[in-house]
Amino acid sequence: MAVNSQLEAITQRIRERSQTSRQVYLERLEHEEQFARLTHLSCGNIAHGVAGCSQAEQQRFLKADARNYGIVSAYNDVLSAHEPYQHFPELIKKTFLEMGHGCQFAGGVPAMCDGVTQGQIGMELSLFSRDLIAQATAIALSHRTFDAALMLGICDKIVPGLIIGSLHFGQLPIIFVPGGPMPSGLPNKDKVAIRQAYATGKVGKDELMKAELDSYHSPGTCTFYGTANTNQMVVEAMGLQLPGSSFVPPYTELRDDLTREAAYRLHGLVGKKEFAFGRLLDERAIVNGLVALMASGGSTNHTIHMIAIARAAGIIINWSDFNDISRITPLLAKIYPNGPADINSFFKAGNTGFLFGQLLSAGLMHDIPTVMGESFGATYTKATPREGSIRVEWPPVLPQSEDVDVLRAIDEPFDIEGGLHALAGNIGRGIVKNSAIAKELHYIEGPARCFNDI
Repeated sequence: MAVNSQLEAITQRIRERSQTSRQVYLERLEHEEQFARLTHLSCGNIAHGVAGCSQAEQQRFLKADARNYGIVSAYNDVLSAHEPYQHFPELIKKTFLEMGHGCQFAGGVPAMCDGVTQGQIGMELSLFSRDLIAQATAIALSHRTFDAALMLGICDKIVPGLIIGSLHFGQLPIIFVPGGPMPSGLPNKDKVAIRQAYATGKVGKDELMKAELDSYHSPGTCTFYGTANTNQMVVEAMGLQLPGSSFVPPYTELRDDLTREAAYRLHGLVGKKEFAFGRLLDERAIVNGLVALMASGGSTNHTIHMIAIARAAGIIINWSDFNDISRITPLLAKIYPNGPADINSFFKAGNTGFLFGQLLSAGLMHDIPTVMGESFGATYTKATPREGSIRVEWPPVLPQSEDVDVLRAIDEPFDIEGGLHALAGNIGRGIVKNSAIAKELHYIEGPARCFNDI
């Protein structure tokens, strides 16, 4: 399927606008691609880098045909989405060892939860933490002892920070490894009802506390479609994460299989210049991310993060690009707060395989290369991954949605336009999440009070 002419025009506009800055970025990659850890690091550099390893690991590091892989993780026990990451490094290291290669935990990055700090002074650090995470990621990779790396992160500012930091070492192959959502808890409509009852004094704090604990109740991402789950959707759409892996629950056999598979796929990308992280994340990948954002009715926070991510790769986008893409992208998903269903319902209805397959069929996504080592189009003829006898298997994509109240085909969308729009007037410009607003409220008539000046 040819790319939609309007989408191609938007992409070309971004490409032309970014020509100079993107070229500067790519020239830096070309310079770094000449670096090799065994020939460019001094003996002292290498000795320091492996001093904490066993003698067998040290000797493996020095073999010309062996690789060394890095892990950067945002693990902590405070974020439910990141709690499962405590077990990932051991699993990843074991997988690389079985392949005859080395792996080191390169560094940890800070990770804060907006759900914990909401309404508290900690929220003043929230957006700033993205830049600190980017710096911490770059510091972890700055040792230059790695042939490729895996990034472990999910939530709000963390994934954008990890991407920005990774782009500074974009000559490396890099794959993002998600952890998955918690099981569905108290239905959203019931949670809202309890909150409303508490606000009007009909129930006490004990009832409210129980409702909140029943909603946010176990390891994994919060199940509503906020910034954390939107991160996963967008990273998949940009080809930087294994297909269909975003919303597989933690502490399941398939989740572990996908984590191991990320290691296998990363190894397969080493030495292939076209699959370097900074080359994969080009103008087309950015546009794919924006299309996925609009088609799924994702988080408004990405109108900030995607601009910063793109700029780190030498690509310049703005809110007009968001708006123009939204105007040509139908809304195909309804996930809370856009509707009553949660992310687990989206997963069961057809997941990213069905969503992206529908968009590709209409020419609304670019057929870009991905970390699978194959094209986006080839990847998304497949659906939600399943356990295989040895490696993960991807069966063919579902022919239709399993729940049309949550996920729909391209010819029967919830709306003919996407989930976010830019608004402009004589006092400023802003973004509205129209997908979360009832149709009858899209137009408002009423009395206005006029002023001669501001």
